[in-house]
Amino acid sequence: MSTVASWPGQAEQWLDQRGKGAWIAAMVLGFIFFWPVGLALLAYMIWSKRMFSGCKHARNKMTHAKHAFRSSGNTAFDAYKAETLRRLEEEQEAFQDFLRRLREAKDKTEFDQFMEDRARRAASPEPATE
Repeated sequence: MSTVASWPGQAEQWLDQRGKGAWIAAMVLGFIFFWPVGLALLAYMIWSKRMFSGCKHARNKMTHAKHAFRSSGNTAFDAYKAETLRRLEEEQEAFQDFLRRLREAKDKTEFDQFMEDRARRAASPEPATE
């Protein structure tokens, strides 16, 4: 399962990996092809502080990820860390499945309510309008 599930998240991550120049190029291309896209990218870059920060946030996340999987040299600790990370990934997947089931149950409840309302309206005689 991917950590960044949506295509906007993947695009953001891809641009972050390439730096501020990639963001600026995407914004310029957005203005050239369809100006609202360029404007939206500019607003997002300013809002997320990518315009002035040089994407340090993404570099910090990538550096942290590299350190998380680096060997410590102690096999017992590395085995413990690998087991803990595996368990946390399983818990995350279980939680995501739970949220998916919860959304599906909510959708089903809302749909059932809609169908009941529709059946009730179809069964009741509508007053004649003159």
